[in-house]
Amino acid sequence: MPKRREFSPEYKAKIVIEVLREETTMSEIASREGVSLNLLSNWKSEFIENSSRAFSRSKDEKAIARQLSEIQEVEKDYQAKVGQLTLENDFLKSVYKKVSGHDWEARPGNKR
Repeated sequence: MPKRREFSPEYKAKIVIEVLREETTMSEIASREGVSLNLLSNWKSEFIENSSRAFSRSKDEKAIARQLSEIQEVEKDYQAKVGQLTLENDFLKSVYKKVSGHDWEARPGNKR
């Protein structure tokens, strides 16, 4: 059984724009590109139905950028906290070694 061909969104948009220009007929474009007339008609309908999304994208991008910024702030806070806890842990290990005379990692059950 032959494998179905897949077309990129860019390719579909290019062909549909050519159809919308009406410089050549849909039949001519379909036969030249090797696609069925029904498929080309479906692409055209989908393109027209979703055309309003081209103008609403900037709002979506702003919302995504805002969310990304918030996530980066939280990540920065977590990194600072991890750094602080690492310093405290290292300090406590050094104090333990000075007080007990033993290395913390050398104790049984304290392997890294």
